[in-house]
This record gives sequence, structure tokens and C-alpha cells, in this order.
Amino acid sequence: LSTTYLGLKLRNPFIVSSSGLTSTFDSVKKCEAAGAGAVVLKSIFEEQLSNEAATREQYNDYPKPAAYFSGYVVQNAIREYLELIEKCSKECQIPVIASINCYSNGNWVDYALQIEKAGAAALELNIFSMPSSATTSAAEIEAHYLYIVESVKKVVSIPISVKLPKLFTAPLHIIQQLYFRGVKGVTLFNRFYSPNIDLQRLTMISNGVLSSSDELPDTLRWVGLTSAEVPLIDIAASTGIHTSEGAIKAILCGATVVELCSVLYDKGIDYLTAIIDQTQKWSEDNKYCKLSDFRGKLNAKSHKNNEIYERAQFMRYFSKYNS
Repeated sequence: LSTTYLGLKLRNPFIVSSSGLTSTFDSVKKCEAAGAGAVVLKSIFEEQLSNEAATREQYNDYPKPAAYFSGYVVQNAIREYLELIEKCSKECQIPVIASINCYSNGNWVDYALQIEKAGAAALELNIFSMPSSATTSAAEIEAHYLYIVESVKKVVSIPISVKLPKLFTAPLHIIQQLYFRGVKGVTLFNRFYSPNIDLQRLTMISNGVLSSSDELPDTLRWVGLTSAEVPLIDIAASTGIHTSEGAIKAILCGATVVELCSVLYDKGIDYLTAIIDQTQKWSEDNKYCKLSDFRGKLNAKSHKNNEIYERAQFMRYFSKYNS
């Protein structure tokens, strides 16, 4: 099951994605012991840093000390993250990928260079740009993503991947544009926290944050299309993968690796071992000697019935129900 992702050699394609499961050195070591091929450290959040600093300044009557203290808060948070990267990189045998959750092109870009110097094997940019304004066009949002990537590329030489949402009008176009700018991989997909309503209190509340296996088909569609249309970019399949069967399907569609999170929260980190073993057994039972023997076997260009990815299949299926 060994593979290469973002130029990094992995013992298998299973990565524990950015979450509380990868927030400490001890938790990363548990992921490694369970068999993970790599980990993406819990993201450092751009707004978390800026909000903490702003709060300190807001409630301090002395501007100069407040500015100094806010700077200290930011630098302390960065220092702790860099120390985590350094310790994990030195004491773990698997690649450690850092993560920045960002929404603007600000001073945080300088942190990317510090992350590289701390020993991160790669950097995953989780760009959060909700299209919530009627005055912002799709083209502007795409340009914003590309500008952030270009800014980071100027300061680091380690491989960069971008975790994308499903909200793009033309996902394949933005993925190709990212590839043209030197991005080595994309993660499909980032899940925005979704709202819900408490009918008793008539208030807005947050919906559940964990994914379900029902979300897998959408991931399979875009992994299959991306691997066919932008074949040289690495793809990390995420969202909806809760079993070895789901992981195998993602790889058949063209995923280079699979990022797991919700299922490990639900069943424990040791469940990763079972998923790896079951995938290994399926590969052996089907006479595949290596992962590349079946990766992309059913993507949009390899599958003999390409219509399964398109609208024509939808019409064919529902034409039977005319009542």
C-alpha cells in the first residue's frame, strides 16, 4: 500500500486529517502507532490569532502595552505550534504536514516560512472564504484563493496542498489553476460548519460537525473527474469516508491518499488499523500488487461508462418513473 503524496513517501495512503486527533505530540504518536501513513496537524487559525490579539487590545486602557501584549499572544501561539511541528518531525517516522486555516492574505503568510523551518514536510492551506456577499463575484473568490497561494509560494519551498470546499462553480478549473501555480495537491473537500435552528428557543445553532458516509458519492464524483482532467495533481479524498470500502472506492476514482477524521472520532484511532488491514486484504484478494495498479481505474476517463459522472445517467435512471 506504499505510495507517494506531495513528493513524500508514505507507507500507506491513510492520513489522519487536521483535527483534535492531531493536536498534540502524544496524539500524533497514537496515529503513527495505529498505522497512519502521515498526519496533518491541527490547523493554526488565522482568525484565532487576530481575534485573541484584538480582544487583548480592546480591553486594555493603555495602547502601547496592549499592542505589545497582543503581539506576545500571537507569537506565543505560533511558538507553541512550531514546537509541536519540530518535536513531531524529529520523533515520528511518518511525514508531518502542517496546516493553516486562513481567509486573507495578511501577516500570517510569514508564519508559513517559520513552519517550513520548524521541519514540516508539507503545508496544507485550508482557505475559508464563504461566498456570503452579493457583491462578490465567483471570479473574485477564485482570484482570492490563487493570490493566497501565490503569496505562500513566494516564501516556502516545501510542497503545498490546498483544501477546497464544494462551493466553486467550476471546481476543475480552480484545481487546474492551482496546479499551474505550483500546488502539488488538493484535498476534496473541506466541510464548512453548517447552521441549524432550535425551534424551541427560535435561535440559530450549529449543526453536527462530523461527516457521514452519505456524503461519499459527492467526493467520489469530484475525485474521479479531477484525476481525469488534472492528472498530475495529487488528490486527498476527504469527507464521507468511514470504511475501507469507502477508501477503496476513492482510490479507484483516482485519490492519491485518503484523509480520515470523523470515523476516528466515532470509533477511535485504533479503527484506522482495521481500515488499513481490510484495504490490504482487498488488494491481495483482487491480485493487485501495488496501489497504482488500481488507482484511477474507475475515474472519468478510465471507466467505460463515463456517463456515470454526468447528467445523462441521471435522466436514464429517472426515466423509469413516469407516474
